Amino acid sequence: MDFSSANKELWEFVLTSGVLAILLLLANLLRRKTRFFRNALVPTSVIAGFLGLIFNESRLITLDVDLLQMLTYHGLAIGFIALSLRVPRLHDLKKQKGDGLYNSVNSGMLIVSNYLMQGALGLIITIIASFTFAPGFFKASGILLPMGYGQGPGQGNNIGAMYESYGFAGGQSFGLAIASIGFVWASIGGIAYLYYLKKKGKLSDTAIRHKKDQVEVIFEDEDEVPLSEPVDRLTLQVALIALVYLITYGVIYGLLWVLGRFPALSGLVNTLSPLLWGFNFLIGSVLAMLLRSSLKKIRQKGLMSHQYPNTYLLNRIAGFAFDVMVVGAISTISIDDLKDNWPVFLIMSTLGGLATLFYNIKMSKIVYPDYPVAGMMGMYGMMTGTASTGIMLLREVDPLFHTPMSMNLVTGSSTAIIFAAPILLFVGLAAQSDLLLYVTLAAIFVYWAILHFGLKYRAGKHALKYKATIRSEEECD
Repeated sequence: MDFSSANKELWEFVLTSGVLAILLLLANLLRRKTRFFRNALVPTSVIAGFLGLIFNESRLITLDVDLLQMLTYHGLAIGFIALSLRVPRLHDLKKQKGDGLYNSVNSGMLIVSNYLMQGALGLIITIIASFTFAPGFFKASGILLPMGYGQGPGQGNNIGAMYESYGFAGGQSFGLAIASIGFVWASIGGIAYLYYLKKKGKLSDTAIRHKKDQVEVIFEDEDEVPLSEPVDRLTLQVALIALVYLITYGVIYGLLWVLGRFPALSGLVNTLSPLLWGFNFLIGSVLAMLLRSSLKKIRQKGLMSHQYPNTYLLNRIAGFAFDVMVVGAISTISIDDLKDNWPVFLIMSTLGGLATLFYNIKMSKIVYPDYPVAGMMGMYGMMTGTASTGIMLLREVDPLFHTPMSMNLVTGSSTAIIFAAPILLFVGLAAQSDLLLYVTLAAIFVYWAILHFGLKYRAGKHALKYKATIRSEEECD
């Protein structure tokens, strides 16, 4: 084997990784030393991604687009698997006010209702555009609004690429552009809302001041693998993630292989294949939680003495995977692919950002009545960017995580997997035909109404129960 620079396949990964490292370090320097970037709350990975996009489009550097798209695809799954393997601490669960399950379920319902609201809005915009100022525009592309805003660059990339196979020219770049502008909207909307509250006297001055207090960091739990063991803890975390990802591949491949044995199901296989591979991170998350539960039961039976998942290291792996995913995703946007889609893109991204802002302002007062501002900032940041963006906005009003909102984002993302299952069907049906597109839009409205009003009912019922408990305690006193 040739180990010299003449072997481009051997060195391409190293060269691309080096470029990504330079972009991240430069972005971190800009964010720390430039007031504009620091005050805008734009994540370092987003700044690095836009730098990569500018340099690549101006031909100052040449990036391996295929490799970056591969990193984007796998980064999403690896990050979610790492998050799902984490073992919840009793300390974290106690941060939930009242019933922790109530907050988890309600947060999951709110996340998915955001997806559905964004999906309905996106489809309405693209359908109207196709009949008016953008004849022939791919109508089902409205689904890319929740994929980009609600789920981030990974899904914007995956579903955009899938829709290209259905005839949407530039679909991948369109989905990535939606996801990228979502980070901008997270900053614009979040900061604008904070200063609006401050101007109205509804927010203390200290709430928007950057705090230097540090959140407690727990590096290990009890009974974890000791450092004296011959295998490194980080190696164990990587091994667990790789194992889950391998099982994920086997489950998807095996399911499609079994269905493919029946000629009558060939149409179903063609529909399911891009969906299952595109949403592989959801399947990986479920399998990771099953593995985590299995390991816990094995320990309880005394068959295993140590806890192998390490929450601290899994958080770091997830953060690394998401940072690489974001940089790679934004850097691979093709401006040429967007040239015919700019009008629809601008309308969809603007209305999507505004609708998400006002919807979460309203719903946070219902779902999180004890901490509506913290609830709104965390949820809005996640629904326009990623979970890390939600945490960044949340820290502007709750720097020490005194409210349960940080846990709501984590546990809500897990329960959202269950509520989001029908979205798999919506994504696949919408692109099949105009008839199925309209059926999908109607189904989205119905499902949104069920979740939205169910959420309001649950919140109202919980509020009455909470008031009754307080009244009972006061009478006892």
